[in-house]
Amino acid sequence: QVQLVESGGGLVQAGGSLRLSCAASGRTFSRYAMGWFRQAPGKEREFVAHISWSGGSTYYADTVKGRFTISRDSAKNTVYLQMNSLRPEDTAVYYCAAEYSSDLVIRTGPADYGYWGQGTQVSVSS
Repeated sequence: QVQLVESGGGLVQAGGSLRLSCAASGRTFSRYAMGWFRQAPGKEREFVAHISWSGGSTYYADTVKGRFTISRDSAKNTVYLQMNSLRPEDTAVYYCAAEYSSDLVIRTGPADYGYWGQGTQVSVSS
């Protein structure tokens, strides 16, 4: 079992940066693959980024590749999403997700994750 709490969202101008954090409870955090998703009003939840349980493998949606970076600090039980060069189309509620994993399978679908945070709003003005 793991509980996730996101933070770091807010309002930023286009071209700006934000860093989202996802704090996880539980002693086995290091054995969970982690993902970030986002959902804009009227749209389906979409994949943003994935990081393996070891942190050695990452994967990004094409829409954020080169602008966003996912990382994890197992000592702090925290996953981060560094977002640079933000665009108005990045506006959404961002969710952190976790799934117990012992492999390096890349997980990009919401159904691939069993645990979710409550979300944090990111708004980018033009």
